[in-house]
Amino acid sequence: MTSPPASQMTSSPATSSPATTKPEKDQPRPGDKLHAEPYMLPVQPPPLPESPTPQEIAELSEEVRELAKQKNAVILAHNYQVPEIQDVADYTGDSLGLSIEAARTSAERIVFCGVHFMAETAKILSPEKTVLIPDTRAGCSLADGITAQQVRDWKAENPDALVVMYVNTTAEVKAETDYCVTSSNAVAVVNAIPRDREILFGPDMFLGSYVEKITKRPMKVWMGECHVHAGIRPADMQKMLDDHPQADLMIHPECGCSTSAMEYLACGDIDPDRTYILSTGGMIEHVKQSDAPEFIVATEEGIFHPLRKAAPGRTFIPATEDAVCGFMKTITLRGLRDALREDKYHVEVAPQIAERARVPIERMISITD
Repeated sequence: MTSPPASQMTSSPATSSPATTKPEKDQPRPGDKLHAEPYMLPVQPPPLPESPTPQEIAELSEEVRELAKQKNAVILAHNYQVPEIQDVADYTGDSLGLSIEAARTSAERIVFCGVHFMAETAKILSPEKTVLIPDTRAGCSLADGITAQQVRDWKAENPDALVVMYVNTTAEVKAETDYCVTSSNAVAVVNAIPRDREILFGPDMFLGSYVEKITKRPMKVWMGECHVHAGIRPADMQKMLDDHPQADLMIHPECGCSTSAMEYLACGDIDPDRTYILSTGGMIEHVKQSDAPEFIVATEEGIFHPLRKAAPGRTFIPATEDAVCGFMKTITLRGLRDALREDKYHVEVAPQIAERARVPIERMISITD
């Protein structure tokens, strides 16, 4: 994996998460010689909201459903949302599935219970619809790890290269991209590109490293990461396998950036005989069909809700107790109710950006299909 370009070494304000920058005296200046270690924006997710009572959940859910009916709105929820949001949604899935559903819906409004880049993708695919997000703090540390200007600078340094970007990026970054990918189709996309074409891959360094190993193809890889899944280490998972000898280990390959775990599997750092790389739907099907009494799950903890519904008699164990995305958890039933009732927090993408960003997104969907 090659070092990032000089353009990556400078920090910029986060576009959607409340990250901070380095003190002014430490900021790189034009002409400075920058060392090879990239500066990563500190991640500061919002504090987790207080959980509602069962009565509040029932009352707010009823309000939300009635408002959605009145406003001709569809509610889309990511798998990492809190259970009460998943239960009230019309469709729950990963970011790719949610994007496809957003493009298909006949509803006038889309209320996106996920993080901001997902809502942007829905707006790009359905520009004529109203898209709302219930909380503007729902950012993404990985999406904030690269800017459109940084991509332009990187392309200028590598004019013959194709840009392949993980879907966890802003609309502006997608507009500078040749192909969007998910972690499940990244290998297929890279293999489809002629081997004599150089590839700039970002922003997840773990996914990029994994794709390099599987395709046996060197790429220039951006040094970004998901703050949640970067904390899932091979020692955590191997210890869980040792402590639970009858358990299967399930690793989510899409949306949520559990790509660090995929990298460790490719390196042979975790037991391959009991390890399954599965999409959300694949996880649900696997727990229905597997004879294993326990499952170790290496991804964000929101996925446990649909897994428990699919297989209520099984035990699900987090690979780490810290895999909680504070950005995802900003979305609450009260916030969802208020967004519908007050028609607030519209997601907009400039038409010239949306037109260019739509191309790599549609390529991603077509390759997946």
